[in-house]
Amino acid sequence: MPEPARLDLVASGFDAGVQYGEFIQQDMVAVRVSPDHRPAVVGAPAYFADHPTPNSPHDLLEHRCINYRHGSGEVYRWELDKGDQSLTVAVNGPLITNDIALLRRAAIDGVGLAFMSEEQAAPHLASGVLLRVLEDWCPPFPGFFLYYPSRRQQPAALTALIETLRLKEQRGE
Repeated sequence: MPEPARLDLVASGFDAGVQYGEFIQQDMVAVRVSPDHRPAVVGAPAYFADHPTPNSPHDLLEHRCINYRHGSGEVYRWELDKGDQSLTVAVNGPLITNDIALLRRAAIDGVGLAFMSEEQAAPHLASGVLLRVLEDWCPPFPGFFLYYPSRRQQPAALTALIETLRLKEQRGE
């Protein structure tokens, strides 16, 4: 998934932040607040009626793909991993959006292939409205973590936030 902008919490005067686990600096205390995430490459049956199923990430260059842009940043390059292979693919297609709902709708309507979270695609995969491809290139990655610098005394509000956001299984529920 796209790498979010990095922020120096201490220099910016913040007590804590929320970030994907893979991007948290090692000197921070991290508390998991979401399960792992998993990407999915999806397309509509109507799209696949006219286009072959991609068998490798390299095949994506021959497909219409729906691009996603975070805010005013660059267009996201699809990150795909399989075993010890990691590829970043700059896909092309007829649409660039910064709206996940529009990205999903365009995929459902057969505009092209989309790269989104498995969670966002799940109901449409279950109903057959979307089909998943390159699943073996989309392993899970660490979800969101609340992170903060190690301090001898942390603010009471931060302690309360940590206990509220901590995943239930970590609390033993």
